[in-house]
Amino acid sequence: MKSRLLAGTAAIALAIVGALLIIFYAQGADQRAMATMEPVNVLVVKAAIPAGTPVNEMAASLALEQVPAAGVADTALSTLDNSAGNVSAVDLVPGEQLLAERLVAPEEVKAQGAAEVPAGFQEVSFELEPKRVVGGRIEVGNHVGFFLSFDNGAVKDKPDNASSQLTVRKALVTAVQRAPQAAPAEKPVAGQPDPKETTLPEGSLMLTVAVNDVDAGKIVFASEFGRIWLTKEPLDAQDNGPRIERKDVVYK
Repeated sequence: MKSRLLAGTAAIALAIVGALLIIFYAQGADQRAMATMEPVNVLVVKAAIPAGTPVNEMAASLALEQVPAAGVADTALSTLDNSAGNVSAVDLVPGEQLLAERLVAPEEVKAQGAAEVPAGFQEVSFELEPKRVVGGRIEVGNHVGFFLSFDNGAVKDKPDNASSQLTVRKALVTAVQRAPQAAPAEKPVAGQPDPKETTLPEGSLMLTVAVNDVDAGKIVFASEFGRIWLTKEPLDAQDNGPRIERKDVVYK
């Protein structure tokens, strides 16, 4: 009886030791794999940081993480030592690397202004490539229209047809976040276009708009299951009523 008890205890102990060895090996493998990718220490946002937050109040919302060098943005920060006195220029969202251009002097934030959310409205964010955002030429305070497109199923009497419609009108833009842009190598030449104005924008844009609850739902649904194309739509833009674009009517 005692021998069986001892044997059982030994087996359990060996199983625990084996499990610990596997865990230690896996952790070591992760560390070895990271070491081969030239890891770099980067500050990563762990909790949402509102625009205008002072640098000295950000520490609890940031974490220093090791990221493979290939995945680190050129302007990513690893310390806040040289940013004292600055504030966040835009809302910082969890998961993004803290970039130098996100931290600016307080007066710069005031100069940019902030669009006030109309009473009863809510804000919703989405990400688009520049060609779908008027070439990236959208700023806080602009109004935009939303073309929502679906491959099929959006039109009741034509369920198999692709369709688009200008569905959300004159939505107020309250925030614009851009991916870092490489500075043009050329300098402006007198009498010639500025390279900044003729160079194609890179990366994506995160836009936030203020809309009612129904329009917020439409934007979320199209982001998940369709596609969005924005227009820059000032408040005095013509409104000729809703029109559904389909292949059989687009030429009419």
